[in-house]
Amino acid sequence: MGFELRPATSRDLDFARDLTCRNMLRYYIQHELLWLDEAFDVAWEGRENWLIVRDDTLMGYVSLSRDARALYIRELHLLEAYRGQGAGSWTIDQVFAMACKERRPALRLTVFENNPAKMLYERKGLKVVGQDQCFLRMQRDINELHR
Repeated sequence: MGFELRPATSRDLDFARDLTCRNMLRYYIQHELLWLDEAFDVAWEGRENWLIVRDDTLMGYVSLSRDARALYIRELHLLEAYRGQGAGSWTIDQVFAMACKERRPALRLTVFENNPAKMLYERKGLKVVGQDQCFLRMQRDINELHR
């Protein structure tokens, strides 16, 4: 497949913000939420951000955070032209491997309840473990690897 993760820098902020807004704005509007560039920028600075690349072509990015309970995928976005080519699935596998290596108890994420990406997350072993308003909380326990 030839995908790789490269560390993102502050120079990648505009790309990530614009991509996230483009991908998510319809959900924000449907659920009457307010998109704020400033809130995205603050969150970006506090997370571990990786660019998803193939053959020096920037395809998207993933944003992570951690606590004692889990490794969290906070954002995972691909440019529309690169969806359906395995990059999202590959990225989830890489992040799950990070969680295993770090001995985190689980991989977690939150997704809008009506976002089709939920199907990808389910295929990758994440299960719905809760709901908050318009969001589903999903989780894959690390010990599932050894079952």
